[in-house]
Amino acid sequence: MEYIKEPMEIENRSFEIITDELGDKVFPELEGKIIKRMIHTTADFQYADITAIHPEAVESALDALKKGCKIYTDTKMALSGINKRALAKHQCEVYCLVDDPKVAIEAKERGITRSMVGMEKAMEDESTKIFVVGNAPTALFMLCQYIDENKVKPNLIIGVPVGFVGAKESKDELVKRDVPYITTLGRKGGSTVAAAIVNALLYMME
Repeated sequence: MEYIKEPMEIENRSFEIITDELGDKVFPELEGKIIKRMIHTTADFQYADITAIHPEAVESALDALKKGCKIYTDTKMALSGINKRALAKHQCEVYCLVDDPKVAIEAKERGITRSMVGMEKAMEDESTKIFVVGNAPTALFMLCQYIDENKVKPNLIIGVPVGFVGAKESKDELVKRDVPYITTLGRKGGSTVAAAIVNALLYMME
């Protein structure tokens, strides 16, 4: 039985297929790298149509990564999917607070989601410049609120929560704000998509 076994060859062939199947649909070079990696992760070509990238998003994110910033994710799944070797190469750090016992206690006492409390605490850390939301619309709504109140100025928000309650609406709110963002309009997204976007940015630096 013949099949491709070498990892890099598999990845290279995957991107060749993606480029071929996109046909006449082309993107600016760096944005294209992000969108193609999202498609590579999901095998879903709809991301070519629903992904919205702020004009300053890539440059702003790369500037923060080159300076060794922290990245906050709303899920452990997104954290797990981000390339740690690439992070370490640029002295960057990724973390998630959703499982922190203190966060859980505070969320229960206040009657809000752990994702909201975790996001609040992450926004208090001035070295956290990139915020990654792949699951929790409530975390993205809170980010938007803090931006409106001039309490946080991220270099990038990756806002791709998935689901039926608040996911689309939170992303609609994000794109109304003049802040560097990468998002997927509508219900689609998820932690794997969020991690893929971060990895695409990290690979640009290599």
